[in-house]
Amino acid sequence: MTEAVPKLRPSRGLGELLRLAWPVVLSRLGIMTMGLTDAIVVGRYSSEELAFHALGWAPTSVLLTTAVGLLMGVQVMTARLIGAGRPQEVGAVLRRGISYSLQIGLVSVLVLVLAGPWGMHRIGIEPDLADGASAALIVFSLSLPMYLVSVACQFFLEGLERPTPGMNAMWVANGVNLALNLWLVPGLSGLPVDGAVASAWATFFARASLAVFLVVYIWRMGDARALGVFNRESGRPEDAREQRKVGYAAGASYCVEVSAFAALTLVAGLLGSLGVAAWTVVLNVSAMVFMVPLGLSAATGVLVSNAYGRGDPAGVQRAGWTGVAVVGVLAFVIALVVWPAAGWISSAYTREPAVLAVAAAGLALATLFFVADALQVVAAQALRSAADVWWPTLMHLFSYGVVMVPLGYALAVALDQGVAGLVWACIIASLISAALLCGRFRRVSRRRLQTPRIQPSSVST
Repeated sequence: MTEAVPKLRPSRGLGELLRLAWPVVLSRLGIMTMGLTDAIVVGRYSSEELAFHALGWAPTSVLLTTAVGLLMGVQVMTARLIGAGRPQEVGAVLRRGISYSLQIGLVSVLVLVLAGPWGMHRIGIEPDLADGASAALIVFSLSLPMYLVSVACQFFLEGLERPTPGMNAMWVANGVNLALNLWLVPGLSGLPVDGAVASAWATFFARASLAVFLVVYIWRMGDARALGVFNRESGRPEDAREQRKVGYAAGASYCVEVSAFAALTLVAGLLGSLGVAAWTVVLNVSAMVFMVPLGLSAATGVLVSNAYGRGDPAGVQRAGWTGVAVVGVLAFVIALVVWPAAGWISSAYTREPAVLAVAAAGLALATLFFVADALQVVAAQALRSAADVWWPTLMHLFSYGVVMVPLGYALAVALDQGVAGLVWACIIASLISAALLCGRFRRVSRRRLQTPRIQPSSVST
């Protein structure tokens, strides 16, 4: 029996982008829903435990997001090889991705367990706050290897333009996470854990279920053999180098951005428990909104990579600018919805009037950067997919590292603007990043994409 392999397709536009984007968006929303579930359940149990949760998650998120970026080459190279007419070689991309994910995950665990609690107690946070956050941090770190395996599998499926299984798996994992949170956090289990640490254990088991589901699904795909999933060959050296190159650049970019936001969380720690809790609400909701443009950026990246692989400069431009236009409209609509509902949304996190007042005001203000943040993430992914991998990293370093963090400290602490000061720093940095990245994609898509870096070969059937 001959197994089918993905067929080359002509340049595609809005319809294909939306077809790919909606399951990816729901999958990314599932990622944040897991964190949102943790924050809501823990926050309604105790605002102090919510502060432990937020501070314990912050350093973990730096390594996690950086690791996700390091695996971005799985998605880009899978789509690029499909576009180049070499589907039988994408299995090597997946195998490299899983190998990278396990190595990166184990190193991350060691770094966080050994250095995380030490760092918590040496950055000026109150000792009791640092103790609670350290316990949650250690448990969060243990789930990283499994989660990164699931990321590699999701990126592989998205590169094949099959994002629906990843979406389904993510929401099954969310069900597991919610059930365990409701059982463990209030102490109903009778186990010697509750609060933030119990929520971290719920995340651990949810991520394990996600990884198992996706590995089994790929193993049982009807065309897995035709895609080279079971081959032992390591693939072409130049493909491996390009996969690592994309990963290094995306990982560095993600590290800069998430480190900057984690730094703002630490700045919020200088504002006290109320400031941390209110900032956590603003950051969680903003991150949830960000999953929509993040999902659209993945879909845009797949289409740009596919066009780049088949040597189609016009297709690269069309896919990139279609993604930018669609995400700008969607982000604007979301901002219009969130702005008047900021108080109601914030009330889902906390019952304490003081925290609620600060969080609601901060969230209403945060809607000002939704559009700019959406534009910059799509433009950055379009650039990486078109093999311009290092410019997004440099632009993120400037916008978020050089501008946002010092400005956030100055406004929030030195000028005593509190959480509002942190939000204004995000607004200014996102506007700068969006302008720089969209301008760069305009230049790259017009002047540099004349020939593909991967030459097509005949398709095996």
